[in-house]
Amino acid sequence: QLQLVESGGGLVQPGGSLKLSCAASGAPAPYYAIGWFRQTPGTRREGVACINHDAENPYVADSVKDRFTISRDKAKNTVYLEMSNLRPEDTGTYYCASDPLCLNPYTSDYIDYWGQGIQVVVSS
Repeated sequence: QLQLVESGGGLVQPGGSLKLSCAASGAPAPYYAIGWFRQTPGTRREGVACINHDAENPYVADSVKDRFTISRDKAKNTVYLEMSNLRPEDTGTYYCASDPLCLNPYTSDYIDYWGQGIQVVVSS
């Protein structure tokens, strides 16, 4: 089993920045891809970014590519999502997710493990 715990969400003004963290634990953690989805009420979870176990060639959705960065600290089994120049439309629940490999397109269909989710609110 793999456990995922998110942290770092909160309220931020438009144009601000946030850094989300996802701490992974359990035997598969070092070998699995870890990524982020986001969701607003009534919508499907949208794949935002994903990084493989070797931290090579991370995937970031085109919609946020110029503002979001994903990185991985392999020693800590922790993945970070750095979000800058945030917009109100970035508001939602952000979920950490894990499966063996980042796929493109990055959809929720193949995710093996989910975190509980964390709120991000972009508002003045």
